[in-house]
Amino acid sequence: APAKAKKIPSKGNNVELSSDGEVEEGSWEMEEEDGSSEEMVDDYGASSSEEEELLPIEKAALKQKSDRGGLSEDDSEEEEAVEEASRQKMGQKEEESPDLQLNLDIDEQFKLPTNEQIEREDILFILVFLPAEPPDLHIIHQRIKGNMEVLQDFVVKREEGRTRQEYLALLRRDMAAYYSYSDFLLMKLMDIFPLPELISFLEANEVPRPVTIRTNTLKTRRRDLAQALINRGVNLDPLGKWSKTGLVIYDSSVPIGATPEYLAGHYMLQGASSLLPVMALAPQENERILDMCCAPGGKTSYIAQLMKNTGMILANDSNAERLHSVVGNLHRLGVTNAVVSNCDGRQFPKVCSCLLWGVLGGFDRVLLDAPCSGTGVISKDPAVKTNKDEKDILRCAHLQKELILSAIDSVNAASETGGYIVYCTCSIMVEENEWVVDYALKKRNVRLVATGLDFGKEGFTRFKDRRFHPSLKSTRRFYPHTHNMDGFFVAKFKKFSNAIPQAQKEPAVEAATPSAVPDTVMEPQLKKKKLEGSKVDKEQKPPQPALKKRRSLQAQRRPLKA
Repeated sequence: APAKAKKIPSKGNNVELSSDGEVEEGSWEMEEEDGSSEEMVDDYGASSSEEEELLPIEKAALKQKSDRGGLSEDDSEEEEAVEEASRQKMGQKEEESPDLQLNLDIDEQFKLPTNEQIEREDILFILVFLPAEPPDLHIIHQRIKGNMEVLQDFVVKREEGRTRQEYLALLRRDMAAYYSYSDFLLMKLMDIFPLPELISFLEANEVPRPVTIRTNTLKTRRRDLAQALINRGVNLDPLGKWSKTGLVIYDSSVPIGATPEYLAGHYMLQGASSLLPVMALAPQENERILDMCCAPGGKTSYIAQLMKNTGMILANDSNAERLHSVVGNLHRLGVTNAVVSNCDGRQFPKVCSCLLWGVLGGFDRVLLDAPCSGTGVISKDPAVKTNKDEKDILRCAHLQKELILSAIDSVNAASETGGYIVYCTCSIMVEENEWVVDYALKKRNVRLVATGLDFGKEGFTRFKDRRFHPSLKSTRRFYPHTHNMDGFFVAKFKKFSNAIPQAQKEPAVEAATPSAVPDTVMEPQLKKKKLEGSKVDKEQKPPQPALKKRRSLQAQRRPLKA
């Protein structure tokens, strides 16, 4: 029986068959090998001319022939089109190369933008309806890098006729636009950090800090807790050599704040920086300790576990709403030696003397985690970038000065094991840290001692035009870009006398102005009061008649003697 041949589809071409109805062997074999036939390949260019199907190498050969003997008009037009396309490609490459060269020139030599460009960018930020595009953040970032390079070698790389203040003003403006900071806060940060370190600090604030937990040794050991969490799909590591209870969490398949271990009180979600003040306080067993601003209870529970639930802890906070979380955490963690109170920390020495032990102070150690501006925790609260001004900083500093004097007055200097005060803030402002500590050194009989922390940067002993006590070197500063934890400040005092300096004992001074005002301001006010009192006495007392008679007689006798 004759074999049936498969029909090959074609567009406009006829398929040649053999006399017995079979397809020729050549065309069938080609279909089996290539999946297509010669007729299909030819069909692709069936409606086109032969010149359009020429390959580039064939066109080049025709061009050589045209140079020798000439080509037809169609061929010449086609060659012109090819030449124009090649010229366009070369033009694009030439346009790209100046741009690349321009970028290299910008990197090599940075030039300040003109005043018109700066004004235009300012207008574009304010007037959104303008047709022009707003400035690109990538351009601003490149300008910050170029500006930084010039400022690091200003004498060599600066532009002629430009001052350093102009470069700094542009840098502050660009950083405010790129990182979304207020101009006030950037000026403060530029006073604290060198310029390269400032960039690192701003970049670190854009990244959240690692999640850390503290093992509650009242209920478990860190090794057992780590194994239990690893079994639940938590990726963790020890926090560091400086901490025996901390763990850092990289990622977790379960919510860290809802595990059975968390609900059982085996650990506390707590930032790494908040472990430092308790370690500096170093509480001992059977001591009486005051946590003046305790909410939400992380430091209080850490103190309790270091004391092994012995002695007594007075956990105080002025905000009654925040004390709910304190009570809940203390119950969950199994703390049994804590008393929770709701008092104003500034009045605490009076409360202690009236209700607790009948003497001024009475605590062995006091921890004061003072309310602050929060400039060290910008990664947690980005609103701090823009909502703080000079008044907020000074208001916090004034409150901190009142609280630190109250904390010092609450400590018993005669304590056999204690007499220590730890002052800490989550701020990096000098006005809230070194300034407050230096003020306390002048107003109370205390001295600074080593914090016992092996790392951290030393506190400032001089800042701009201010000079602080040399012992402020023993205080410690912690930054997010160097220690990968929230910005923090820790200072530790040792009280050596319960007596208050004489300048603080005058009742007129305490009534006239708050304790934050220096003594030099007090003395003129006292003199004025004495003078005013003497004038009032003279006005109230009528002149005596005997004195009037004597004066009249003296006036009558004088002309007679003359």
